[in-house]
Amino acid sequence: MIQSSTYGLFRHKPFLFFFLGSGCSELAYQIAFVALGWQVYELTHSAMDLGLIGLIQFLPSVLFVFLIGHTTDKYDRRRLLQICQFVETLTAIFLTLGSLGGWLSVSQIFVSVAVLGICMAFEGPAASALMPSVVPAGMITQGTTIGSSIYQMGAVAGPAIGGMAFAFSKSSPFILMAVLWALASLINGMIKVDKTVVHNSALLPNHKDSMNAHFDNDSVYAGVRFIKSNPLLLGTLSLDLFAVLLGGATTLLPIYAKDILQTGPWGLGLLRSAPAIGALLMTAYLSRFALREKVGMKMFYSVILFGVAAVVFAVSDQIWLSLVALALMGAADMVSVIIRSSLVQLATPDSMRGRVGAVNFLFINASNQLGGFESGLTAAVFGVVNAAVLGGIGTVLIALIWMKLFPSIKEIDTLD
Repeated sequence: MIQSSTYGLFRHKPFLFFFLGSGCSELAYQIAFVALGWQVYELTHSAMDLGLIGLIQFLPSVLFVFLIGHTTDKYDRRRLLQICQFVETLTAIFLTLGSLGGWLSVSQIFVSVAVLGICMAFEGPAASALMPSVVPAGMITQGTTIGSSIYQMGAVAGPAIGGMAFAFSKSSPFILMAVLWALASLINGMIKVDKTVVHNSALLPNHKDSMNAHFDNDSVYAGVRFIKSNPLLLGTLSLDLFAVLLGGATTLLPIYAKDILQTGPWGLGLLRSAPAIGALLMTAYLSRFALREKVGMKMFYSVILFGVAAVVFAVSDQIWLSLVALALMGAADMVSVIIRSSLVQLATPDSMRGRVGAVNFLFINASNQLGGFESGLTAAVFGVVNAAVLGGIGTVLIALIWMKLFPSIKEIDTLD
């Protein structure tokens, strides 16, 4: 059980500022992609165009993965966050002006999504690499658990706020985004990093000596080599990659909201919030009752549950059942997120966290944004419901196959 000291992290100013800054930025992202997704679907009524939003977000992570990692390890991570959030603020202002002026087109939305995708590609690894430096020594797992809730709280509030703001006026979500990203940039500038903090893992061997022997620590490719050399990390990251890649039916939510469930922007906001509500409830539970036994098998079980819930969502035509299924998907995914994030942070030296984090972020983006493109493509070919069902079944099959390919994951008993 995690002790009350976990919540004492909020009295530690570096972590508090990190939490607030990351929270503002994540909230802005969630508002952005609800509003942009709804606006694109209103303009085109195309599942493929919704999928393109995910593809455009994903491409920068692939194109710049090695530059991102190298930059994150060589430069001040706080300043990198601030630069990203300043550019995001400018992009939100552009979207606001275009919406108010009535000249915002689909192509301009796609360009804005590309800019936000580039910023996100740098911001995610920078924040991940910075996080261990803002928590006290020995509290990395607790910091990871609370840190995971940043995304979930933004994902709960953001879609609901974005849906309601878009229903009020098309420019309102973009105004909120600009304010939130500006605040995030200011707050991150207040973080003071303690470079003496050290986090070691009893679960995984210390790779420092082996890295010095086999890797060039200054190489931009060191992150890839490090993950490839560690079956636990490789199996865990690839499991999440393929499972969520196939189960990315949430990209189709505008279609489900408008055409299947017969609701409006407010209903889309609820649907987008449901996975995050489930994840946030799971985070609260795990903050009280930590993952202690058979952690590896619990991760596999959670992925299987994710796939089953995705199938239930796919065939549902009742909004209450859809919300329950999406909440279960979010809760199951959170178990995998906490295990994966803890493994990455505990097994990676600080000097390589940027490069390893960039590869990790590429996997996350591939599963989410590329999964969105995959869902849009298969929906255009097989139909929306059939595509979502196939994705859920594929997720279950991936979990079963990975049990055979990476038996060492099943042997992970604890993260303590």
